[in-house]
Amino acid sequence: MTLQSFNELPEKEAIDSLFACCGSTNWAGRMEGCRPFTTLDDLKTTADRIWGETTETDWLEAFTHHPKIGDTESLKKKFAATAAWASNEQSAVQSAGMEVLEKLAQGNRDYELKFGFIFIVCATGKTATEMLALLEARLPNEKEEELRIAAGEQHKITHIRIDKLFA
Repeated sequence: MTLQSFNELPEKEAIDSLFACCGSTNWAGRMEGCRPFTTLDDLKTTADRIWGETTETDWLEAFTHHPKIGDTESLKKKFAATAAWASNEQSAVQSAGMEVLEKLAQGNRDYELKFGFIFIVCATGKTATEMLALLEARLPNEKEEELRIAAGEQHKITHIRIDKLFA
């Protein structure tokens, strides 16, 4: 999609496109309201500003639009609209050994039980072992700290998906 064609989309289609980049209704709606964008950098700068103004509720909503790291079944079912992007982002998990996958699955369960939301990490370029190490390192965090870290990871993912949307 070009920036010009995005700027010309009907409101709902523009919001849907943005929502695929970040599953926060507030963020996508506010981004749509800032059109037209003159450059991709303009769009990304606006994305940064609006994400910086979002709340915990927005972050938690966005997190629900990601599969758990290594959960290929939920990629196929629940996240069909963004499965190709998420699958590519998590591609290193597909080649991981069973021991790492089992530890990721257990770590995901422990994380969600402790924090009340799934483990969010910008998986692009990371091996399954690296993601497991990050998960284990973040488990001792306090909820407020972890929420901020996860929101930062969500924002990295959003930037990557914006690039994919306009590739």
